[in-house]
Amino acid sequence: MATDIHSSSGPGHGRQGPRVSKGPSGGGSSGGAGSGAMPVLRKVLLENGALSGLIVLVVALTVMSPDFLSTQNLLNVGVQAAVTAILAFGVTFVIVAGGIDLSVGSVAALSAIMLGWTASKDGLPVWMAVLLAVGTGVACGLVSGGLIAYGKLPPFIATLAMLSIGRGLSLVLSDGTPLTLPASVATVGETLGGWFPVPLLVMVVMGGITSLVLARTYSGRSMYAIGGNEEAARLSGIRVRRQKLVIYGLSGAFAAIAGIVLASRLASAQPQAAMGYELDAIAAVVIGGASLSGGVGKASGTLIGALILAVLRNGLNLLDVSAFWQQVVIGVVIALAVLLDTLRRRA
Repeated sequence: MATDIHSSSGPGHGRQGPRVSKGPSGGGSSGGAGSGAMPVLRKVLLENGALSGLIVLVVALTVMSPDFLSTQNLLNVGVQAAVTAILAFGVTFVIVAGGIDLSVGSVAALSAIMLGWTASKDGLPVWMAVLLAVGTGVACGLVSGGLIAYGKLPPFIATLAMLSIGRGLSLVLSDGTPLTLPASVATVGETLGGWFPVPLLVMVVMGGITSLVLARTYSGRSMYAIGGNEEAARLSGIRVRRQKLVIYGLSGAFAAIAGIVLASRLASAQPQAAMGYELDAIAAVVIGGASLSGGVGKASGTLIGALILAVLRNGLNLLDVSAFWQQVVIGVVIALAVLLDTLRRRA
């Protein structure tokens, strides 16, 4: 037997020896297929840490609460995630390019107030009021982008200033009181066919647009280049300052759409709406695998990050966990998610 094995490992039979030796040990073709599937699944989960975390969270909450996996509750989770996800999609552009946007919550509120103010008080057609609301978000983003690109302000300072300006203008325009919305706009917060939430549909559409921009457009490729190495991007011919205007303008537009969706859910435009949402949006992007140093990030990861936050809040509510402790738990989860993703990247 020993001589047969050595002879089969010669130059002409080097690939046959291992196959023959596996035969007696029961390594048939079906076993090979099964063993081959596990490494693929393991690789997918390891390379998508946020997805793995979401799966673990869903399984755990399903075991702990029998109501979690009901269709109605899952739709509620989607609705809860919608506004955060739409905001986060806009913030994804900024973070991929190595920036930060702290103003999206205030811009969302200001855009919704602009919609209510122009449609209710000035009597403009609804379509025009919606365009003005989105235009307000874009204008806020362009101002932030201009301060960063041409005024050389750090993104943190420029967007922090816009956070204060946006919130202040919301209070000025509304006189500190909620504004009513046209009935046609309020339907955005309702359902299609009596069961599918419209905010969920808007979230999916905005996610698709984000993915398309990042993967298929010149601006998307520029975002990755700027976030990876801004000086190298400039030397390669990218007009960095112009692209920063585009990036922050897109973030403002997405914030405006999120503000309209939120106002439709609340059935009114409220000047204090979306407070703290900018932190949830940034957390969703980072949990989804984006790097705050820039150059890394994608729409699917951001969506998963927003879903993790929504699933976590929903599950803690079902388990009757105090709202005070919920903040603690969410903070710990954000820190662990980023830490584990960092360790995974190093490995």
